Amino acid sequence: MEETTASPQTNDNNNNNNIAMEYEIVTIASSSGPHLSGLRSDGLILGPTTTTTTSPPSSDRGSCSSPGSPGDPINPPKQPFVIGVSGGTASGKTTVCDMMIQQLHDHRVVLVNQDSFYRGLTEEESKHVHEYNFDHPDAFDTEQLLECIGKLKSGQPVQVPIYDFKNHQRFSDRFRQVNASDVIILEGILVFHDQRVRNLMNMKIFVDADADVRLARRIKRDTVDRGRDVHSYSKFVKPAFDGFILPSKKYADVIIPRGGDNHVAIDLIVQHIRTKLGQHNLCKIYPNLNVIQSTFQIRGMHTLIRDKEITKHDFVFYSDRLIRSGTWSWLLAFYREASNHSYSGESMENALRACCKGIKIGKILIHRTGDNKKQLIYEKLPKDISERHVLLMDPVLATGNSASQAIELLTRKGVPESRIIFLNLISAPEGIHRVCKQFPFLKIVTSEIDAGLNDQFRVIPGMGEFGDRYFGTDDF
Repeated sequence: MEETTASPQTNDNNNNNNIAMEYEIVTIASSSGPHLSGLRSDGLILGPTTTTTTSPPSSDRGSCSSPGSPGDPINPPKQPFVIGVSGGTASGKTTVCDMMIQQLHDHRVVLVNQDSFYRGLTEEESKHVHEYNFDHPDAFDTEQLLECIGKLKSGQPVQVPIYDFKNHQRFSDRFRQVNASDVIILEGILVFHDQRVRNLMNMKIFVDADADVRLARRIKRDTVDRGRDVHSYSKFVKPAFDGFILPSKKYADVIIPRGGDNHVAIDLIVQHIRTKLGQHNLCKIYPNLNVIQSTFQIRGMHTLIRDKEITKHDFVFYSDRLIRSGTWSWLLAFYREASNHSYSGESMENALRACCKGIKIGKILIHRTGDNKKQLIYEKLPKDISERHVLLMDPVLATGNSASQAIELLTRKGVPESRIIFLNLISAPEGIHRVCKQFPFLKIVTSEIDAGLNDQFRVIPGMGEFGDRYFGTDDF
């Protein structure tokens, strides 16, 4: 396997620009002035770099979909942001939802209550209503709930049923019209119980409250508002909480102690939601931008690699896992088109090789000199690169300057924008705007969008100098 090397660089900020194609990799490196601290005497790169991988030319040259086109697996239709709010009975879920809606007043927000989807009791069940467990999963019409949220996510209005808690039936002639919105809040004691419902959520919040407080609230609500027996708490409510609701707490992304009384927690959550909505809105603006679905594993690995106290060994281990996750997301979406071309930084090569065996590597150097920030480029690319699809990989997309320079080089070599996919771990909105506006047919795949850039053009909160942390050159 042929490989060429180039010296590293300090790119736009804490970025590393990467390029790759089917079964062949080209690394793009960048440096600022004389800073070459990552260059070893043997010529291998230790600092931030960009790598390009390529595979044999595809037999179907025109098979790549345009951004946002129907059936494009990496760019599904953009959907609203869904927040699930669960917790024990009378824990303050509705209060928390109301407070979030008030603070998110500049967004279109709708609230869907799981209580609206109680099944109407049969005649036999109504005769023994005091023996009926309203806190069991079977008490809800989950299929209709799934259908309702599914339609809202696809932009369709829905008619949500209205439940009569005293007669234990739905009103046949009354519905609540709910229109498509930017944010959907789904609230209920068992919204985390069914995996199909959980899979519809972008964020999951569990509202926690003291059992005695919940008991007092539930007794008042059941006896005054819903006409139920006070003894139902010990017979049904408490066992259902222990058996169904409490076990679902492990699925929550955020847990709010003391419910609606915890104003600090709610304020922090709203700030986090605003950040996520910013990411979500970017995906709506740019159909060629795709954020990898967040999972417990993805969020956990992000937390670890952002920890400045993590060991180098663990940083490398979890960074490689994250990169493999992103690479597999690309492979699963595009391998059927026989387009395995990718560009990745030196620090991303191990993870890339783990997914794509036998990839060759070439290098590109982007070097800034002087106040005019003129960029000189050294490149070693396949002669038939114009016939290939390209995966451009960079751990961090910050200003997008070096990435744009690398993409321009590829297009000058004859690679169409629609055959370039840009894969990175974290991105700044500024870099996304720059790249997406300049190259509207290129696809970007990232695992996280951070808040933005500071006055030194570094991503915040970011994760430091990725290349130095990865190769252990922090002290140089």
